[in-house]
Amino acid sequence: MAIFNPSLNLFTCYLGTLPADWPGGYWLHWGVFVVIIFAFVMPMIMAFIYLERRGLGRFQVRLGPNRVGPFGILQPVADAIKVLIKEDIVPAKGDKWVHWLAPVVAFVPALMIFAVVPFQDGALLADLNIGILYVVAISSVSVVGVFMAGWGSNNKYSLIGAMRTVAQVVSYEIPLVLSIIGVVLLAGSLSMNKIVEAQTIPFILLQPLAFLIFFLAACAEINRTPFDLLEAESEIVAGFHIEYSGMKFALFYLVEYAEVLAISAIITTLFLGGWRGPILPPFLWFLIKVFAVFFLIFWVRATIPRLRIDQVMAFTWKCLLPLALLNLLITGIEVIILPEALPWPVIFLNLAIMAVLVVLWSKFFRLGGGRVEV
Repeated sequence: MAIFNPSLNLFTCYLGTLPADWPGGYWLHWGVFVVIIFAFVMPMIMAFIYLERRGLGRFQVRLGPNRVGPFGILQPVADAIKVLIKEDIVPAKGDKWVHWLAPVVAFVPALMIFAVVPFQDGALLADLNIGILYVVAISSVSVVGVFMAGWGSNNKYSLIGAMRTVAQVVSYEIPLVLSIIGVVLLAGSLSMNKIVEAQTIPFILLQPLAFLIFFLAACAEINRTPFDLLEAESEIVAGFHIEYSGMKFALFYLVEYAEVLAISAIITTLFLGGWRGPILPPFLWFLIKVFAVFFLIFWVRATIPRLRIDQVMAFTWKCLLPLALLNLLITGIEVIILPEALPWPVIFLNLAIMAVLVVLWSKFFRLGGGRVEV
C-alpha cells in the first residue's frame, strides 16, 4: 500500500494529473476526498444562495440582501442561524419517522453525485467506468425523499406537491438520459473523467441540441423555475415542505441548491470540457464553468414565468422526447460515417439541425393556452 509522500510536489498535482490513490492509500484517498467534497459543496451552496438573491434583485430592479456584512455577503450565515433556532414542528397525525427521514433521504444523494465529478484530471473520489450511469441512478433517489415528505406530513397540499414531483421526474428523466447517450457515443466511455478527456472540442458544439434538452430536463428535475410546480405557492401553498420548519426545512432548502450545483458540475463535465482550458489551473477552469452554468440557470428563473402543470407535462412528451430521439439518431449516423473524429464543419451542421428542429417543433406542437380547470 502506498503511503503519503511529503515530498510530493502539490503544485504539480494541482496543475497535472493526480495519481489514482492520491495522496496515498485507499482509505486516505477516500477520507481526503470526502472532506474535499464537503468543503467544496457547502461553501458553493452558500455562494449560490447569495449570488442568486443578489442577482435576482438586480433583475427585478431592487437591491437584494445588503444589510448583513459588506454587500450582504453574510446573509446566508444569518439565514442558517435563524433556521437553527426555530422550533421543529411535526404534524400531530403525520408519520413522524417518515417526516424526520425525508430531508436526509433527499439531501444525501445530492452529495453522493460529487463522488464521480472530476475537479481536474484524476481529482475525484472514484473514477467509475460507469460514472454517468451512477449519476443518473443516484440523482433519481432524491425524489423518494420528496415523496416521503409529502406522505409523512399528512397534508393534502404536501401530497399533491410530492405527486407532481414524481410525475415530473419520471417524465423528464427519459429525454435527459437520451441526451446523455449522444455524449457517450462521442466519448466512447461512461467514465466522467474519460468524457472530459475526449473533449478536444467541447461537446456543446458537437451536441448543441443534446445540451439544450439536457439543460431543460435537468431544470425540470430539480424543480427550478419555470418548472417549479411542486411548490407553486399560488396553487398548493408551499408544496411538499409546507409542514417543515427549522433545520429540516433548511435541509430541503440546501437540497435545492446542492442539486443546482450538481447539475452545473455535470453540464460542465459533459458539455463544456470540464477542467480543460488554457493557462489557468484546471480546477479554476472547472469553477468558472460551473458558475457560468449557474448564472444561466438563475437567469432563466428571473426571466420566464411559471408554467401550468399540463404545459410542463406536455412539453416533455411532445417536444423534448421526440427531439432527444432525433438527436440520438443523427449522432449515431455521424459517428458511423465519421468514426475517427467529428470535424469542425459538423459543428455548423449540428447547429443548423438544432435550429430547424426547434423551430419546426414549436410550430407543429402547441402546449395549450387559456384557462384549464383541474
